[in-house]
Amino acid sequence: QLTPSSFLRIGQLSNVDLNEDIRELETELPRQHPNEIPHNEKLLSLKYESLDYDNSENQLFLEEERRINHTAFRTVEIKRWVICAMIGILTGLVACFIDIVVENLAGLKYRVVKGNIDKFTEKGGLSFSLLLWATLNASVVMVGSMIVAFIEPVAAGSGIPQIKCYLNGVKIPHVVRLKTLVIKVCGVILSVVGGLAVGKEGPMIHSGAVIAAGISQGRSTSLKRDFKIFEYFRRDTEKRDFVSAGAAAGVSAAFGAPVGGVLFSLEEGASFWNQFLTWRIFFASMISTFTLNSVLSVYHGNAWDLSSPGLINFGRFDNEKMGYTIQEIPIFIFMGVVGGILGALFNALNYWLTMFRIRYIHRPCLQVVEAMLVAAVTATVGFVMIYCSRDCQPIQGSTVAYPLQLFCADGEYNSMATAFFNTPEKSVVNLFHDPPGSYNPMTLGMFTLMYFFLACWTYGLTVSAGVFIPSLLIGAAWGRLFGISLSYLTKGSIWADPGKYALMGAAAQLGGIVRMTLSLTVIMMEATGNVTYGFPIMLVLMTAKIVGDYFVEGLYDMHIQLQSVPFLHWEAPVTSHSLTAREVMSTPVTCLRRIERVGTVVDILSDTSSNHNGFPVVESNPDTTQVAGLRGLILRSQLIVLLKHKVFVERANLSLVQRRLKLKDFRDAYPRFPPIQSIHVSQDERECMIDLSEFMNPSPYTVPQEASLPRVFKLFRALGLRHLVVVDNRNEVVGMVTRKDLARYRLGKEGLEELSLAQT
Repeated sequence: QLTPSSFLRIGQLSNVDLNEDIRELETELPRQHPNEIPHNEKLLSLKYESLDYDNSENQLFLEEERRINHTAFRTVEIKRWVICAMIGILTGLVACFIDIVVENLAGLKYRVVKGNIDKFTEKGGLSFSLLLWATLNASVVMVGSMIVAFIEPVAAGSGIPQIKCYLNGVKIPHVVRLKTLVIKVCGVILSVVGGLAVGKEGPMIHSGAVIAAGISQGRSTSLKRDFKIFEYFRRDTEKRDFVSAGAAAGVSAAFGAPVGGVLFSLEEGASFWNQFLTWRIFFASMISTFTLNSVLSVYHGNAWDLSSPGLINFGRFDNEKMGYTIQEIPIFIFMGVVGGILGALFNALNYWLTMFRIRYIHRPCLQVVEAMLVAAVTATVGFVMIYCSRDCQPIQGSTVAYPLQLFCADGEYNSMATAFFNTPEKSVVNLFHDPPGSYNPMTLGMFTLMYFFLACWTYGLTVSAGVFIPSLLIGAAWGRLFGISLSYLTKGSIWADPGKYALMGAAAQLGGIVRMTLSLTVIMMEATGNVTYGFPIMLVLMTAKIVGDYFVEGLYDMHIQLQSVPFLHWEAPVTSHSLTAREVMSTPVTCLRRIERVGTVVDILSDTSSNHNGFPVVESNPDTTQVAGLRGLILRSQLIVLLKHKVFVERANLSLVQRRLKLKDFRDAYPRFPPIQSIHVSQDERECMIDLSEFMNPSPYTVPQEASLPRVFKLFRALGLRHLVVVDNRNEVVGMVTRKDLARYRLGKEGLEELSLAQT
């Protein structure tokens, strides 16, 4: 029985983990008593602000734009290209750093453990090897988890949901800070070396986005350094375009897929798109792949051979032996269905797990303990599987990096060990390219089962880690198993090459978990370097997405929803035509007069109960009682800058002291505007007047109160607005539509449902 007090307690719980990244806010009460609590008890958090994608066209802005001549605009355009090149180069270098460090540390770990196992296999006492392996893993993961849990919780997980929200127009705290980047990179190195079921590809996207946000501002707020360059780009509009370029550069560094990166930005991220932006993003992606390629080639000792375009290389698939015939297409579609079902299962399990984490594991120390537990369990499971496996393969002709002999005859190695005793990337490539007969079906079956649950348990831990590679690995394992069983059924006909089915299985599994279609097809095609498979991969991904969407939504969308972020989809809910702006808007609106008392402004801004960010400005009409029409809109951040510089009417006469405020003053305060509490206003100053006319935006977007919800939604989403003023037929302000008002309406199982807003 849930009493109000227990609900309050849940609310306090979720206040503790505000900074947690994948530990989302408590959004759903237990489902045990359907007769008491309807299941749509979902919340929308009020702690997220929107980004201002729309420029405030006040007099200062217009004056500056009119002063800039044609050549100056050309310089700005050149600066944009320079920034994109820098984003590409730096993202490539960060990817190189991650790759080289992981390779060396993991190699060291595997050599130590392998030597230990070989030593103890001869004289007995293998439990020591198990202890060594588990301790190594747990200690490495402990460090990786502690830096995330205690220093920067936003760096947990793959960071793709956060970047998706940022590009959608939601301001997630700390998401594009330098500190987040450092913790992200160190955390992902530690979690991959610690042997967790994770990949280093997802976090590259987040890292690219942070690099882009940092470079394009020409300064670092964390380091308190201002380089005095790129000042024109200090606003949300420009920053957001660069962040989408950074995300694309991250994808292309991770997979060696520049086109895939651009399409990823288009499909998952950017809400606004134009041709120039596409071309610049493509440029950044290409540069990033090229940088990674050249640096890794030099590192591997063949400086002129550009053969490693991405962090993961699926290797080349040869056309001669890897063609497909028309009768295999139904089989591929069937694999897509299997991938969709398994992906839906993965997401559902992860959903319940995340709910459990939100409720009970919200203290940082508990999170670190959980991460260490998962690391130790992963090592133990791997060890037990290798120990129990009797699947021996001859060593000669095989390309295994660390062959473990264990109980096999001389000249043979344990084939289960190649799957567990390797970084996940290498295991994927082995599953794609090892010749037929390298794996026992039993080995693959057990591995798939175990790894599925391990990967599901690992995603959402407090470590930086991606879900791309584990999904590919699970899919490749069951796909290869599928190919082998096909060969059995058809009595060894030639057309079931297991590597091809491993590729299809990997695509199906990844598509079933993250539900990306377009970009994933292109990424898989670019990573395998083979266009032949474009059609089957597309079929597999479409099937997986359709089947998976029938059960639950994609993993990233699910985590966004669990964090109760006010995320706006492409379209308004289908059945929402009956609602009008009058029903959706927030009322009453706090309005300011064009010439307002300073005290009133300070009181409105300091009022904690109404944390508004935009205030309509109305004509001050002292003689009549009625409110006059709308004159403009001014933002909280602008008001704070005005108060900080004390731009009051009375002081304007002392014109020697008072220089006019320029746009630069507003840009220098961006993005961390000081809170109102830090600005001191004396009692005399409270009686002064403040004139808002040259700082307000005189032409805000408005809608009449009869407009239907889809129409309001389209305007809001397409222009990236933060505030939309609702007026009546006399142009008087009657309400205000913000992101929260539109995101409240969601299509549920029964139809249109309205989420409640929570102050958490």
